[in-house]
Amino acid sequence: MSAADAVDRWVDTHTDELVATRRHLHAHPELGFAEHETTAYLERQLRRAGLTPQRLPGGTGLVCDIGSGGPVTVLRADIDALPLPDLKDVPYASTRAGLCHACGHDVHTTVLLGVARALAAQGDLPGTVRAVFQPAEEQVPGGALQVLESGALDGATRAFALHCDPSVPVGRVGLRTGSITAACDRLEVTLTGPGGHTARPQLTVDLVHALARVVTEVPGLLGRQVDPRAAMSLVWGAVGAGVAANAIPETGSLRGTVRVLDREVWDAAEGLVRRLVHRVGEDSGATVAVEYVRGVPPVVNDPRGVALLRSAAIETVGGEGVVLSPQSMGGEDFGWFAERLPIALARLGTHGGGDPLDLHRGTFDVDERAIGVGVRLMARTALHSLAADAVAPSRAGTV
Repeated sequence: MSAADAVDRWVDTHTDELVATRRHLHAHPELGFAEHETTAYLERQLRRAGLTPQRLPGGTGLVCDIGSGGPVTVLRADIDALPLPDLKDVPYASTRAGLCHACGHDVHTTVLLGVARALAAQGDLPGTVRAVFQPAEEQVPGGALQVLESGALDGATRAFALHCDPSVPVGRVGLRTGSITAACDRLEVTLTGPGGHTARPQLTVDLVHALARVVTEVPGLLGRQVDPRAAMSLVWGAVGAGVAANAIPETGSLRGTVRVLDREVWDAAEGLVRRLVHRVGEDSGATVAVEYVRGVPPVVNDPRGVALLRSAAIETVGGEGVVLSPQSMGGEDFGWFAERLPIALARLGTHGGGDPLDLHRGTFDVDERAIGVGVRLMARTALHSLAADAVAPSRAGTV
């Protein structure tokens, strides 16, 4: 029996356990860097499989090797939840007020746990599969940086991850070479002026007008100073100023996000955005302060990694089940892994019928048949990667 066939048999035998694991995680969500119960639960499961997981330095998240020696392939799952109420009427709804797994991290984690257990049950592997259960993906700049700092990627040749996609039917896998998700930075702008009466705006700084100019003009200017193929986007999410209809306020604020698909453009984004905000705000007479927080880089899928994922996906769901994944302007801190080694992210179809249940909403749920698909896909990907690197090893830690 081939290793892939053995994985299929393991999944068939343990499907109910996988679903139960996902539901346990869904019912007990924890925020980034506070995933203590989640980490302990995963640690127990891995030790029962005869493995020796190690906690990350921050106390949450795990690194666990399956196999030894040879090439090293990293598989990553994120384990944190979101500060959103669970709005579903299901037996496995969140038991913690204001918290829920609204982005599918419970599925990602269950898939990776399943892969670790399935491969551990096989015995010898042609190398090492390193499972990384990462904390704090939803935070900025993300728990992936802790993984890099811990040395968990040292010696590995490539890394893979998957993410739930509620727009793709269950039983299908979305793939894309190049940028698949965007960089995401956070921007806060504060404008100040002397304030005054709305009857005499000429005697002061019309701060609300200045805010409106920044809101409208800066995104437009970005569109004229950046290659449109980089898909740079500045969108404001919060505007605040004033309390009275007849008083010009002394201060006002804007908050938003800057997103871009091109890595080189992202590297230059902060300086450009700062210059434009200052130019427009100061032209209105306001004093300008800018807080710019670099978040996460784009996930740029390595062609070789995508080829390995595609081979695994065809074996898992057939050629007709592999679809082209559109680029997303959402952020994903898996992009930080590319600082150390080639990466590739796949989209796991989770839509089981009816209206798609979008990510980052309290109504989000998945068709749980996707869990078995994910285990088969990622286990096969790891096996293909180990085999490829054993024949023609790539330079570890390079892109």
